[in-house]
Amino acid sequence: MDTSQDDATDEKGGYRQINKALNICAFDDYLKGQIANLPHLDDVEQLTERVLRIRCKICANCPTHHIKGTNTFLVGTGASRILIDTSGGEPEYATLLHSVLESRGISLKYVLVTHWHGDHSGGVPDIVRMYPHVRDDIYKNDPEAGQQDIADGQVFDVEGARIIARHCPGHSSDHFCFLLDEENSMFTGDNILGHGTSAVEDLGLFMSSLRKMADMKCITGHPAHGSTIDDLPAKISRELASKVRRENQIMQTLKRLRDLGQGSVSVTDIVTGIYGNAVDENTRKLALEPFIEEALRKLSGDGRVGFAMRKGRKTWHSVPPVQRSKSSMMKVSQVAMKVQVHEVALTPE
Repeated sequence: MDTSQDDATDEKGGYRQINKALNICAFDDYLKGQIANLPHLDDVEQLTERVLRIRCKICANCPTHHIKGTNTFLVGTGASRILIDTSGGEPEYATLLHSVLESRGISLKYVLVTHWHGDHSGGVPDIVRMYPHVRDDIYKNDPEAGQQDIADGQVFDVEGARIIARHCPGHSSDHFCFLLDEENSMFTGDNILGHGTSAVEDLGLFMSSLRKMADMKCITGHPAHGSTIDDLPAKISRELASKVRRENQIMQTLKRLRDLGQGSVSVTDIVTGIYGNAVDENTRKLALEPFIEEALRKLSGDGRVGFAMRKGRKTWHSVPPVQRSKSSMMKVSQVAMKVQVHEVALTPE
C-alpha cells in the first residue's frame, strides 16, 4: 500500500483510511458476520505471571472490525514495568490505566509503541500528562517530537522481563514487534491479530516480516486486537498461506482470461474472475479490489505480472517465465557491469 502518515490520517492519529484505496467503512460491513462470533475479553486480565492486558474497549480510532478494542500490555513482575501501546487516547482508557497502576502499586519505566496508527499511539499525551517522569522513555520507530527511536534488536529490561524489539514492517513502515524473552512470546502489534487479518501498506514487506517473525520461533502471541494466540507459528503459517493463495488465484485468473483472449485486464476483471458477479458493488470496489491491487503490486515487484496504462486506467497481465528469466538476467548483468566498472576504477595503473 503506497501511503504516508499524512494522507492516511483522519483526525488525531486516525485510522479510518489505512491506505488510499481501502475504504474501512466498506470493509467493516464485509466483516460484520465474523465480528458477531468474537470471544469476550475482560477489560483487565492477568494473562501470565509477567503479562497484564489492559483493553481499551471504547476505541474512537478503531475501525469496527476491531470492535473488541485495542489491547495494551503491562510487562514485568516488579513495581516498575513496561507498557506496550497506549490505546487511542480515550479518557476511559486513561482512567482505567491509572486505576490499575495505582491499585497494584506499579509505575511505568518504559512505554513502547508498536507503530504510528492512532489506536496505538493516541494515548501518549495522556500518559505524559499523568506520568511526566516517563516523558523521556517513550520509544517508537520514526518517533514524534520528544520520543525516542527504537533500534532493531534493542533490549528493554525490567524486573522479571526482558523485551527485545524487532522491526517488522508491512502493516506500516514503522511497525515493531516485541519479544518477551522469559516466556518465548511475542507482542505482535497489528501484524498478527487475534481474529481476522490485517490491512497492510506493503504486502511484500509484510510477508517478509511474517517470515522473520516465524524465524523467531515464539510460541505465544499477544496481539493488539483480539484474544491471545496460543499457537503463534500456526497462525503465522495460515496468514502466509492465505496471501500465497490469493497470489495463486490472481495468476490462475490472469491465465484463464488470457486463454479467453483477454491479454491485459483491469482489477475489476480480476476480482470478477475470482469472486464472480454476486458480490455487491460497494464490497467489490471498496474492499476486494484494493486487496487484489495490493497483491498485484507485490506480484509486479516479484516480476510475475506487468501493467500498462490504457485510457488512464491500469491494466494487468501475467509475465511469461522466459521473459521473467530474461529480466532477471538483465538485472544481474547490470549489477555485474556496475561491479566491474567499480573494480576497474579501483585498479591502480
